[in-house]
Amino acid sequence: MDFQNIKELINIINSSDLAYFELKSNDGYVKMDKSLTRSLNRNVEEEETTKKESNIHTKEEPIQEKNNFPENKSSNMQEEAVEEDTVIITSPMVGTFYSSPSPESESFAKEGDYVKKGKVICIIEAMKLMNEIESNYNGKIVKCFAKDGDMVEFGQKLFEIKED
Repeated sequence: MDFQNIKELINIINSSDLAYFELKSNDGYVKMDKSLTRSLNRNVEEEETTKKESNIHTKEEPIQEKNNFPENKSSNMQEEAVEEDTVIITSPMVGTFYSSPSPESESFAKEGDYVKKGKVICIIEAMKLMNEIESNYNGKIVKCFAKDGDMVEFGQKLFEIKED
């Protein structure tokens, strides 16, 4: 594929309603994912609307947080503690967790596997879009908190990785 063909392809996809496009041929490989761009644009528009609405208020009141946690920390809090060189990968969105690209395929990553930064470790399906979740760390997977088909929440623990 030459540059002009790729440029035309990008223009066609951008003007369409497709959120994801992938093309593999002998000439090359092209992958476009507009879902992230659309959600970022939507978030910017929402922030601008919120800022405009917040300018209407004339008096600001400080926000007070209530501490609903018991003073005596139980043993459950100790279970949440992780080692110094261990990191937790959390879900960036609400959706359905999948450990492999299809039911017949091998898992992207499982307990005991070594992963490198940028490696896909799972998929989260949200609004019929498959979102690949990549590791931000190099290390060994100590624990996988989610199972295939589990509904996951934003910020929910997915993997515990012991960094190199």
